[in-house]
Amino acid sequence: MDANNVLGEFLRARREQVRPEDVGLSGGGLRRVPGLRREEVATLAGISSDYYLRLEQGRDRNPSAQVLEALARVLRLDIDATRHLLGLTATGRRPVRRKRAAKPTPVPLSIRQLIDGWTTNPAYVQNRYADVLAVNALYSALAPHHVPGVNLLRAVFLDPGEREQQRDWEDLTAGVVAGLRARAGADVDDPRLVELVGELSLRSERFRLLWGRHDVLPMRSRVSRRTHPQVGDLDLYCDKLDVGGLDGLTLVVFHAEPGSRNAELLGLLGSLNAPLSAGDLNAEEQRRHMDAPGVDEKSDKESGEKSGEKSMDGQ
Repeated sequence: MDANNVLGEFLRARREQVRPEDVGLSGGGLRRVPGLRREEVATLAGISSDYYLRLEQGRDRNPSAQVLEALARVLRLDIDATRHLLGLTATGRRPVRRKRAAKPTPVPLSIRQLIDGWTTNPAYVQNRYADVLAVNALYSALAPHHVPGVNLLRAVFLDPGEREQQRDWEDLTAGVVAGLRARAGADVDDPRLVELVGELSLRSERFRLLWGRHDVLPMRSRVSRRTHPQVGDLDLYCDKLDVGGLDGLTLVVFHAEPGSRNAELLGLLGSLNAPLSAGDLNAEEQRRHMDAPGVDEKSDKESGEKSGEKSMDGQ
């Protein structure tokens, strides 16, 4: 990431994704670069080629809203990507700040109590870097490896077991990277973000490709399609909600359509992993005692001895 030229990087990456025929140009002839040429973008946007070159090279960081909106139309950006593009120009007007890692935001006790009370909905809390901060019991059953402290980006890109359980891994990875871009905005010099992106870019070709596309997708509801070793395939709605008043904290909750097969499987998963009550613990302890080696023989021997004693008394 080049924190000094986030606007230029974005324009270049999105320009390379637009085919000439997408904007009514002939795609014939040899092209040394993918997508549109700089001069083609400039002509279609109604600006000079030299001015557009300055934008991509970072020599002009304060284009007007009209210029940016014209470029958004040429680059076929949707509403979210256009809003992201407009936000990138604020970089040159921000006060210079000392680079330092942000202090972690704690999960409020009320939020922890809230998700702990959800016995039919798996839920967890994450920060802006996708670190897991808190989970409830049913989410622990759904994703046992996602304990507090685990980074979900590292898990989904670097853990082969995670990929096997995610039936929609291609869509999931594209969405989480686009979401990371949306959360980062122009703040790409954040030390923790730089470290995380650098590590994943080195260790995952898939991440490196997706990050280079500069796709932007704010948080939205989705369907999580996963395979669980205990109950099989599960399709669950996944909603992400901002925790009000706390920058970067997100509450993620899963739910199934009432009365559906997925709801039944989610209930089964909960029952299989429910903590034992005091009565259940006593029964379990008795069962284990009875199953222990030699218990039956010992019981039979004790019963025989008692019968013998009674016979002797009778004589």
